[in-house]
Amino acid sequence: MCGIVGILGDHEVAPIILDALKRLEYRGYDSAGIATLHEGAMYRRRATGKLVALSDLLVNDPIRGKAGIGHTRWATHGAPTLANAHPHQVGPVAVVHNGIIENFRALRKELTADGVRFETETDTETVAHLAARELARGKSPEEAAAATVARLEGAFALAFLFEGEEDLMIAARRGSPLALGYGVNEMFIGSDALALAGMTRRVCYLEEGDLAVIRRAGAVIHDASGAVVERDILEVSASNAVAEKGNHKHFMEKEIHEQPTVATYALSHYTHTVDGEHASAHAGPATVDFTAYDRIVMVACGTAHLACHVAKYWFEQVARLPVEIEVASEFRYREPPVSPRTLAVFVSQSGETADTLAALRYMAGKAETIAAVVNVPESSIARESDLVFPIFAGIEVGVASTKAFTCQLIVLGALAVLAARQRGVIDRTQETRLVSALETVPGAMAEVLRDEKLFPPLCWHLAKADDILFLGRGAMYPLALEGALKLKEISYIHAEGYASGELKHGPIALIDESVPVIVMAPSDALFEKTVSNMQEVMARGGRILLISDAKGLQAAGEGTWQQIEMPDVDPFVAPIVYALPAQLLAYYTAVTKGTDVDQPRNLAKSVTVE
Repeated sequence: MCGIVGILGDHEVAPIILDALKRLEYRGYDSAGIATLHEGAMYRRRATGKLVALSDLLVNDPIRGKAGIGHTRWATHGAPTLANAHPHQVGPVAVVHNGIIENFRALRKELTADGVRFETETDTETVAHLAARELARGKSPEEAAAATVARLEGAFALAFLFEGEEDLMIAARRGSPLALGYGVNEMFIGSDALALAGMTRRVCYLEEGDLAVIRRAGAVIHDASGAVVERDILEVSASNAVAEKGNHKHFMEKEIHEQPTVATYALSHYTHTVDGEHASAHAGPATVDFTAYDRIVMVACGTAHLACHVAKYWFEQVARLPVEIEVASEFRYREPPVSPRTLAVFVSQSGETADTLAALRYMAGKAETIAAVVNVPESSIARESDLVFPIFAGIEVGVASTKAFTCQLIVLGALAVLAARQRGVIDRTQETRLVSALETVPGAMAEVLRDEKLFPPLCWHLAKADDILFLGRGAMYPLALEGALKLKEISYIHAEGYASGELKHGPIALIDESVPVIVMAPSDALFEKTVSNMQEVMARGGRILLISDAKGLQAAGEGTWQQIEMPDVDPFVAPIVYALPAQLLAYYTAVTKGTDVDQPRNLAKSVTVE
């Protein structure tokens, strides 16, 4: 959600910033802009829509300068117009901003009373006006930026550029991530390490409340109290290659096809074979003792929240450990009591999700242990947790999560098996069966992908629908929710997921011949009950698309509209494998409709505002 790039360099920075912004397109945006300094003067170019519009503008009306800041904006305050696009400039100061300034209305009122006239609808313009006013009062740029940041409330990452100061950039972080990159007589800032790929691999991450005074020779970082501090400089592995589509039409397609590989990689960190015979689960790079906890609270948003719902079935059924699932955006506002011996698990692809991070901070000091299941081990959520369980999915560019979801499930599944063993609920033979089931997942995924050609003809029909229902029972119920979420995210078709048994308690009123009903039902202990629910749908003219294994398809009998045959897998891992047909149905329906698969409207990859 929004992206920031800044460079104090030895070369013309506008084309470099533009290239870096392209690496941040996965975050979602609706306008973009660049500001540079040349011979002390400030120059700006901004455009609405995709980065190609800004690129065309820079070709026709180039700007010079070896210092600059750039931004991709996802609209929060004010429409995605040219006036509202970043960078914002007031007098000698230009600002780019990720996040939300919560007290901007009060500040705007104060500034208006001081004679300031606003030109945009954004909260960010308030920041620029505050800094310009501090400069006018005689403060240095460093003092002006610090005084401005001190007035702000909310979650934000900021970068300031000042006329006449070609060897100065100031960055501040509170709530939203921001990284500094170190070069040779060059410095960089970016929303994440991917923004800095190709420019440097030496990166430090600003901590909560940090303000960095950046010059080409390096940076002086002040913490929230104003004291000068040192932050660790890390070597990061992000590269341009991971942000390329290869032979695929979309990043989402590429990432769907990467799942057998990344699943294998994740499994290699959380499972192993003992004595050449017994398979065992472990905690990856962390050490955890599940006997220390009486319950788990899992907190997440969106697709990660649905991964927690699947994990709840695993931890409760396999490990007999109670689990509560919480939507991060609601959790902390309830101010729920936290009992002793609670393990709080926060799940996030980016590790920067604002609501999840806020919930983590609420739980800090209350729960026995804070754990993070994240794709970015250097992220804020990871750094503020006691235990970190990386999912090893690799960089995921498509807004609709695919490989991160299945890797989250693999890691949570392995941890559930580990918990069961530690708590004495399963023996060595049972652990071997469950871990062996996990190890079949990559092969089953590959089998689903080999039958990918089945999906486009089905999706040609789905693309005509206005409403689609997904049904599932047990651990497949969260998969029904995930299938519906994926479909509406990228195809814009209204879709809902329901527990199959809830059909008769209301949703069956929606059933007619125009509403496809997608049933996700491996032939497990609940299959017969799901077939009964299918019969209820078909008796009312509903069209059933049944996703099941060969045994299930045969047992279901005739009457279904369409069928997708799945590999025969252990019920324990079915939710992981059945995620792929849900993804493929959403992908090919969106392709049929011609929507923007990788950057669907109104959505962002990394949601860093509440």
